[in-house]
Amino acid sequence: QVQLVESGGGSVQAGGSLRLSCAASGVVFSRTCMGWFRQAPGKEREGVATIYANGGKGMYTDSVKGRFTISQDNAKNTVYLQMDSLKPEDTAMYYCAADSNSNWFTCGLWVDFGYWGQGTQVTVSS
Repeated sequence: QVQLVESGGGSVQAGGSLRLSCAASGVVFSRTCMGWFRQAPGKEREGVATIYANGGKGMYTDSVKGRFTISQDNAKNTVYLQMDSLKPEDTAMYYCAADSNSNWFTCGLWVDFGYWGQGTQVTVSS
């Protein structure tokens, strides 16, 4: 019954911006660890960012720090990933993930997320 639906992907020139959205249902959103992951063809899946609860501070992989911002809107049960200064190496399928067992102290990129969306494609050209 848990469903995650991503949107907002597309094609953009290097240096441009995109904002991804993930609408969640079937979870108590304010007590859920949410994450964004990405995977390019032939490459390993990479954790991008995580956040726990509305107003929480995001955690990011080093390659996107200063460029990406994760945020959460509990009223809309939606998590966002604002991506600025995009680079060709950001090209990947981006997936939203959720974990209902984490808390403020355990939510992070290391979490074994149990729920996944179908993904949204991000393509950055040079």
